[in-house]
Amino acid sequence: MAGKTFASHADMADKVITFSMIGEGLYAYTAQGDPNTGIIIGDDSCMVIDAQATPLMARDVIARVRTVTDKPIKYVLLSHYHAVRVLGASAYGASEIIAHEATRQLIVERGAEDMASEIGRFPRLFRGVDTVPGLTWPTQTFAGSLTLWLGKRRVEISHPGRGHTAGDTIAWVPDAGVMFSGDLVEYKSACYCGDAFLREWPGTIRTLAAYAPEALVPGRGDALVGAATVKAAMDGTSAFLSALYGTAERAVAKGLTLKETSAAVRKVMDKPFGDYAIYEHCLPFNVSRAYDEARGIDWPRIWTDERDVAMWKALQD
Repeated sequence: MAGKTFASHADMADKVITFSMIGEGLYAYTAQGDPNTGIIIGDDSCMVIDAQATPLMARDVIARVRTVTDKPIKYVLLSHYHAVRVLGASAYGASEIIAHEATRQLIVERGAEDMASEIGRFPRLFRGVDTVPGLTWPTQTFAGSLTLWLGKRRVEISHPGRGHTAGDTIAWVPDAGVMFSGDLVEYKSACYCGDAFLREWPGTIRTLAAYAPEALVPGRGDALVGAATVKAAMDGTSAFLSALYGTAERAVAKGLTLKETSAAVRKVMDKPFGDYAIYEHCLPFNVSRAYDEARGIDWPRIWTDERDVAMWKALQD
């Protein structure tokens, strides 16, 4: 384990932001492995997918959207409940904040704890945290799927299965073959698996692959244009997950401790994935969740400031 504090505490360098068009009226706001935001522009309004971590940070997204359209941002879609994705939602003035029912349930169950934990872990990702008015609550939820029309543009919103969280949600724009995957797919960035369903996640990615996207905005990493590039990102995400959980499962079968499991995971994952964005930040949380799931703890335990510190101590001692 590198250092004696969370790797994210030392990650204070600003990232270069890119605002790129990936299809007609479709944009990706990316920042070298920091959380991405997607934008869908319809005939009469816009949708934002994932809101950024604070209203201050969301204002930069809005400013870039205003360089390409003056249409109102009517919808904010939450791909899942994590604070770094949702706490900036109030800045958009949207009439609807949409999420899967499981995402709302997770906000009820652990939203406050997650907010405190995430801000404590990774302060750079919460610039202007004093602008956050509190937890973000959906105004509209759905169970299986939901179709919205931005004028004549159809947007299909669905819960393809559990993976990164219990409530993962995607947006699919069929007229362009473009998908917004949230953190179900990453590109050259570590998956954060602290609330994951690791046995189910690869199957959920296969569900996404069946759409055959021509372009995709991942949760982190560059926007992906071209079917081959999209497939490579999906395959890379699945390989990351399989290496993590497979190693943890074997370690648990041998009766290894959490610290020993972490060492085993490093032997397998450091070389192929160690240069991925936020790899060191995610690793202790990933090992902890994989260790739990392999021991039969199916529902992810809630992360709190206290649990973060206890976990870190167990890995250092």
